[in-house]
Amino acid sequence: MSRIGKQPIPVPSGVTVSAEGGVFTAKGPRGELTVPYNPALNITNENGTLLVTRPSDRQEHRALHGLTRSLVANAVKGVSDGFTINLELRGVGYRAKLSGKSLEMTIGYSHPVIIEPPAGVTFAVPEPTKIDVSGIDKQLVGQVAANVRKVRKPDAYHGKGVRFLGEQIALKAGKAGATGGKGKK
Repeated sequence: MSRIGKQPIPVPSGVTVSAEGGVFTAKGPRGELTVPYNPALNITNENGTLLVTRPSDRQEHRALHGLTRSLVANAVKGVSDGFTINLELRGVGYRAKLSGKSLEMTIGYSHPVIIEPPAGVTFAVPEPTKIDVSGIDKQLVGQVAANVRKVRKPDAYHGKGVRFLGEQIALKAGKAGATGGKGKK
């Protein structure tokens, strides 16, 4: 049995869920999400707890069991609490600010970089060197955060760039360093 797939999903108060015809729908205080799933799997709601079950132990059903449970759990958590990914800017003069809803970053290019958020995602800048990407769809929030990081990935030699909060960058050693002479003869 799938260790992830057999775990129950608690449904918080204020969240309504329905699963029919291969589409799972979750409505909560932050919005509404729909997740398509294989209709061969069953999603049942028992006393405020969701269970995902599979009809057989065939390879395709085993493969979809844990995946479906994770997608359903992320939808339930998203409409109740939401998801946030924190980014930080490292580098002299690197900073970010909000221009309306869009994010404007000064990160070492000759021009500021402006990123427009897609529907369902919001940016917040609590400090000039910190960026918060928030939304209800975990996949979309992660993709937008990855796109922001991709604008200026952390440098392998100095560590300058946009990184996830707490991300460790393995820095490379610089040049071996000249000893002041013109080399050995």
